[in-house]
Amino acid sequence: MDYKILASEILEAIGGKQNLASAAHCATRLRLVIADNNKVKKTDLENFDGVKGVFEASGQLQIILGTGTVNKVYAEFIQLAGIEAASKEDVKKAAAARSPWYKRAIKTLGDVFVPIIPAIVATGLLCGLLGGLSKAFPSMADSHLYTLLDMFSNAALTFLPILIAVSAAKIFGANIYLGAVIGMIMIHPNLVNAWSVGDGSGLPTLWSWFGLWNINASGYQGHVIPVVIAILLLSVIEKWLHKHVPEMFDLFVTPLVSVLVTGFLTMTVIGPVFAQLESWVLTGAQWLIALPFGIGSFVMGAVYAPTVVAGVHHMYNAIELSMLADNGQNIWMPIATAANVAQGAAALAVALKTQNKKIKSMALPASLSAFMGITEPAIFGVNVRFGKPLVAGMAGGACGAAVASMMNVYATANGVTGIFGFLITTDSFFGYLLTFAVAAVVAFVLSWILYAPTKEKVPAKEYKDNCVYSPMSGRAIALEEVPDKTFAEGTLGLGAAIDPMDGKVVAPADGKVSTLFDSHHAVGLTLDNGMELFVHIGMNTVELGGEGFDAYVKEGDRVSRGDTLITFDIQTLKNKGYSVISPVIITNVDDFKDIRRTADGGINYYDELITTQK
Repeated sequence: MDYKILASEILEAIGGKQNLASAAHCATRLRLVIADNNKVKKTDLENFDGVKGVFEASGQLQIILGTGTVNKVYAEFIQLAGIEAASKEDVKKAAAARSPWYKRAIKTLGDVFVPIIPAIVATGLLCGLLGGLSKAFPSMADSHLYTLLDMFSNAALTFLPILIAVSAAKIFGANIYLGAVIGMIMIHPNLVNAWSVGDGSGLPTLWSWFGLWNINASGYQGHVIPVVIAILLLSVIEKWLHKHVPEMFDLFVTPLVSVLVTGFLTMTVIGPVFAQLESWVLTGAQWLIALPFGIGSFVMGAVYAPTVVAGVHHMYNAIELSMLADNGQNIWMPIATAANVAQGAAALAVALKTQNKKIKSMALPASLSAFMGITEPAIFGVNVRFGKPLVAGMAGGACGAAVASMMNVYATANGVTGIFGFLITTDSFFGYLLTFAVAAVVAFVLSWILYAPTKEKVPAKEYKDNCVYSPMSGRAIALEEVPDKTFAEGTLGLGAAIDPMDGKVVAPADGKVSTLFDSHHAVGLTLDNGMELFVHIGMNTVELGGEGFDAYVKEGDRVSRGDTLITFDIQTLKNKGYSVISPVIITNVDDFKDIRRTADGGINYYDELITTQK
């Protein structure tokens, strides 16, 4: 691969360096922030040799190149673009700055919760395993070991406001220790534990606003959003004080005033208001999922994938954490699993049905990744690209989510879906298994039915009537070098040959299919410019009887430049001992005074292969 050429093609396809805001790379993909996405030629990008997939996520154009390739292409890319290398974080910030305000708000919410997911997963896994073991061995519940492990398993949820406060302080740029103090204040032992307050009647009053609004002395165990808002306020106050307080007093005044003002407003305004709003959201989510016959879950399972496409799925973290903190049962996670597994199954159907090796090599690993809970490659690289698999995945997600609702499936943590989700659904293992199976089967079957591989056209170039253009990509060689005397001596006509680099034959110009062998190893074309062309794939491949070949046309069909005529498996031919050298012959040689080979070395579709003279 010529990394500089690929980098140049990518730069041109995204609209040039003037349309590039920032660029970075990770282990497998280029991550670009584009000024105007309308200028990006996405189809061209997807067709470049070496590009395994293209999708947009989190405000970035991500081009999958693979390990070992992406860093080399990136080095050439930034040199051609005349920009400096940026980190992934720089690109994320640049992309976020261009997003609508609501997407930025949701992303910020996700950035707060994602870092604490490992803590929730660890304790949630322990909770699930402990529950499973205590069912298998009932006497274990009376042991000291159970008491000890039970304490471990609920620690993260018990002190969740502190975890959230520290994470939010990092995101908002506040002092993390001051953030921790605010989190501690909100669950201070002097407050009544929120899990034991019931309807709140009979609680002591913490503060009264002029006798019109009494604030109960209740803690904020089980609450998420009030903590985030409180730390946002802390960051604003702290930053303002750092700017306005003289440096000699800053160390003392800023922390004191920040905690005092934030703590007071949190416990008397922010906490009560946003706790009530959060309770309404949580009640609404639980009501939706609890609708009869799984109707609400059916709807959410269908729309979950589009929210991933829109980049607003991070908001679900808040709902899941609130559910866990409320009663330890995350009933949202099975919906996410159904949606994710369904998208993976839809991509798997594409991988198994397509004959395009590039699509297959992208769709298969993407589907397996989705089964593990990482859906972006399947959604953006495959399903959104072809449309109908996305719809099939949505249908599978809806059906699987409905099953989860009707069987009361729940998880003991969040942040884990797919296959690994079995570890946190031990209390509803069989329900989760059925959810998984229904989502996968429905999506796979529908995707298989709906997805139809199309004749993919190769970008056309201007061509001259006196030229034959290559029907394949590969290395051009002289006809005399073909290891078959009939072709080498020009018995069937004059032309050239190709050592193909991929298994696809396309129409080099507009015309009609005049001959198609039953074994699909050769095709004859009558072109509109008067040439009669014969393309023979490999040597003696008629002996295969069609094995390894697939035809996309039949005799008499009209074809246009770039239409796929035949695909073939190069490796199958080679493994069976056949040469893949493929002659391209002009059979009506008497109509021409001169026929000569023009291509020298590597060629792409539509590079000139042969020139003629009347």
